[in-house]
Amino acid sequence: MTPVLVVGLTGRLGAGKSTVGRLLAGLGATVIDTDQVARDVMAPGSELEALVKQRFGPSVTAPDGSVDRRALARTVFADATRRAELEALTHPAIRAGVTSLLATAPAPVAVVEVPLLDAARKRQYGLDAVVLVDVPGELGLQRAVARGMGEHDARARAAAQPTDEERRSLADFTVHNDGDLAHLRQQVLEVWDQLAAMARDRSVPRPGGPGPGRCPSRDD
Repeated sequence: MTPVLVVGLTGRLGAGKSTVGRLLAGLGATVIDTDQVARDVMAPGSELEALVKQRFGPSVTAPDGSVDRRALARTVFADATRRAELEALTHPAIRAGVTSLLATAPAPVAVVEVPLLDAARKRQYGLDAVVLVDVPGELGLQRAVARGMGEHDARARAAAQPTDEERRSLADFTVHNDGDLAHLRQQVLEVWDQLAAMARDRSVPRPGGPGPGRCPSRDD
């Protein structure tokens, strides 16, 4: 079986990761959204949902008995200790869910959207490359607020995310989403060409060779 090239997709709040993910899916990638995986593993009635409600209490429980995800987000993004508690509960299940989806990925390139990507998560997900969607901080906040997030919540969530420097240190490719969709689409197409070449390269046996290494960033 040809190994799948596993690519991380990350960026700050409001960067446009989902838009880039849809563009990559349209080009042929299998796209896995870790936020959706989190919703699936913490579905109503699940063991994980019960553990989260037990740990965080009535303040994160909706009237129908499910986890109020917005209330939970406000709680954990305002308190690093509480965020670490939630991650300890949820991340093993999320990683298992992502691993299961990768095992059945039909495309040679699988893109894992990881908003809070850091060096540890890059190792945990076994990423072969990382695509960063870069955008100025204030523009990202404006987009998040325009989608309905309160400004206070948006700034708290942005402050809890990795810094721009941390993201850029992990990135093999960078696309800049501060222009129009046509410009973004062209950048994504250029990155896709390189990812597809990497995937093809992996499918060719090379005796004694470790396979492709770090690919150049568009900014290198």
